[in-house]
Amino acid sequence: MIVGLGNPGKQYENSRHNAGFLFLDMLARDLELPEFQPEKKFSAEVAQGQFNSSKIILAKPATFMNESGLSVRRLKDFFKISEADIIVVHDDKDLALGEFKIQSNRGDAGHRGVASIIQQLKSKNFIRVRLGVAGDEKKMSDTAKFVLGKFGFWEKKKLKLMIGRAIQEIKHLI
Repeated sequence: MIVGLGNPGKQYENSRHNAGFLFLDMLARDLELPEFQPEKKFSAEVAQGQFNSSKIILAKPATFMNESGLSVRRLKDFFKISEADIIVVHDDKDLALGEFKIQSNRGDAGHRGVASIIQQLKSKNFIRVRLGVAGDEKKMSDTAKFVLGKFGFWEKKKLKLMIGRAIQEIKHLI
């Protein structure tokens, strides 16, 4: 299961904090999965399909970022997925735009969406894909304002390239 973190609603589309949602949109297209469908029982939008011989579930929690763990726990329990088979993709203001890191069994590093998942799963034993969104230091003096801000034209280009590289890495992991 691959979970992209973000906030629901039009006002948050294309914001830095929704990099996880943007990742899932590109991954779903790449894997030719069906459209995301709202699933109330999971509080998420879900797309399911096959990749190689594996069933794959993509999920965008419909909760706000700080409550992402509720959705992840419901999906995990329903599909009987182990923590080690969960990949969480999220923005990271500590990495430069264009950089990404894939790590597992790590703390939340101040990311409230990840903290919510760790709290709900009572485990850190999942894979994290940290998508760098950091830019100009002056713009980041107010973290909330920065991550909820929209990507600029050139930032979107860098983001798409980064996500494309990260997708290739994730496909190898799967």
